[in-house]
Amino acid sequence: MPATQNRLGEYLRAQRARVDPRDVGLRGGGDRRVAGLRREEVAVLAGVSVDYYARLEQGRERNPSPQVLDAIGRALRLSPDARGHLFRLAGLNPRMGADSSRASVHPELLRLLDAFPTSAAYVLSPAFDVLATNGVAAALLSPFAGTANMVRVLFEHPQARSVFPDWPTLTENVVHALRLNAGIFPDDEQIQALVADLRQAFPEFRALWEDQTVGGLTRMFKVVHHPDAGRIELTYQTFDVRDAPGQQLLVGTPAPGSRSAEALAYLAAVHAPA
Repeated sequence: MPATQNRLGEYLRAQRARVDPRDVGLRGGGDRRVAGLRREEVAVLAGVSVDYYARLEQGRERNPSPQVLDAIGRALRLSPDARGHLFRLAGLNPRMGADSSRASVHPELLRLLDAFPTSAAYVLSPAFDVLATNGVAAALLSPFAGTANMVRVLFEHPQARSVFPDWPTLTENVVHALRLNAGIFPDDEQIQALVADLRQAFPEFRALWEDQTVGGLTRMFKVVHHPDAGRIELTYQTFDVRDAPGQQLLVGTPAPGSRSAEALAYLAAVHAPA
């Protein structure tokens, strides 16, 4: 089986390479020829045979039980997002196919965006296309007008690194979240095309993608250097849109009374429709 078709095995190998043997009660040291855990160590920690675990990594075992995957996830010290991704790669969660509702924003959600008059609020698709914004978010993202995908913004737009001073951390988080979405929506053609383009064009993206790390967008602190308003500090919170699986609502809020709050208000006023 070509390696590209053994996604579960690739993921398991990458995850065991990350585990420090000492963190699971095993001896580490310079006599190890591979990083992290050996196959036989994962097997012992998970309570399965070495032969079974080897066949799982090699793609020769295709029907692991939920109990076995749960044990392997614990042995590899996987986070909840990483463990969910493991189950999806094994085909144990329902595959979510193409769904046009992921590309359209419900009118009620559009109205909700305007309920954040002092925050930047926008809706993303599973491929991180910006589907809708409130006025504040539109003003904040104005340097990238014409580029509707946030992953492409980060890697392709010439102003991305100057607008986002924490570019390395931000891109890492976004690529890990995109890989999570790729596991949830394995048939999403937009994600597939996006990944194919960026893997070919950008070594930084390719390295992050092949790192096999997954993690959803959560609360995070973000700094924006906007050319019209200077430094703006925001705390972002992400919400899943339950009636449109894959859509996420992001809300970036400045500290009340802060210079960032003033800058964001100024920016919204400057970019308000005539």
